[in-house]
Amino acid sequence: MSKLDEKIAAYTAESKKLGLSLDDAFIAKVTKGMGPSIYNADSETIAASDPEELKRVKQNFLIKKLGLKDGPDLDKALEEVITTIGKSNKNKYRVLVYALLAKKFKKESVYQ
Repeated sequence: MSKLDEKIAAYTAESKKLGLSLDDAFIAKVTKGMGPSIYNADSETIAASDPEELKRVKQNFLIKKLGLKDGPDLDKALEEVITTIGKSNKNKYRVLVYALLAKKFKKESVYQ
């Protein structure tokens, strides 16, 4: 099993453990789209308690990658996703956060 396959398996298992309604194939696509950042412990997760980190997710993922317009709905969606994964959950994997956000805004086609 390659390192990428191991990461995909870990994210899929975490998704199932948390009861997230994410398709395994979609998790795999988002994981591949993350590139080498998934192999760095710091960039693999999101520090939800850091406002600067949330600002970066909003700017670099929601606005740049998904092409959404800035507004309070983006902050609200990010907060909802963090709550869904669990605020006390230490493993807020970036892949799962991005996958949930893409699904929420019906932008799964970005990963086709």
